[in-house]
Amino acid sequence: MNVWVDADACPVVIKEILFKAAVRRGVQITLVANQVLQVPVSAYLSCVQVEKGADVADREIVKRLASGDLVITADIPLAADVIAKGGHALNPRGEMYTADSIGARLSLRDFMHSLREDGVDTGGPTVFTKSDRQAFANQLDSFLARHTVGSVRRKTVPPPW
Repeated sequence: MNVWVDADACPVVIKEILFKAAVRRGVQITLVANQVLQVPVSAYLSCVQVEKGADVADREIVKRLASGDLVITADIPLAADVIAKGGHALNPRGEMYTADSIGARLSLRDFMHSLREDGVDTGGPTVFTKSDRQAFANQLDSFLARHTVGSVRRKTVPPPW
């Protein structure tokens, strides 16, 4: 199983949690972005840089995704594509998108988009909080515990980040 990260808009604190989880769980994490990313040196971490443009990173993730992989994204259409392809999608705020919930999330997203197009100020996302970070870490740890085979908690020197 691989973990793919829609990295252009992923909060730094979430990336740091992912970096630690990669080493602790021995899982491959690949960040996909349209810009150069700085990641710690690790056999478990890699980056893919794509061309700039709308949804280019999303398409690359879906192209490389295997059934059972996890994608970290706040992009609801990407999450829908991931689920349709047999993957799992986790929001940086700790919400796991599911086949049962993604349709309603897409409808709400489209409704809010139409309101904004009509000039209605819908506000932006809420501030990313410590409880969001904790919810993400808990959900990620729970997912990895259930889906990584032969994963061993390694007692090693903490990573340099």
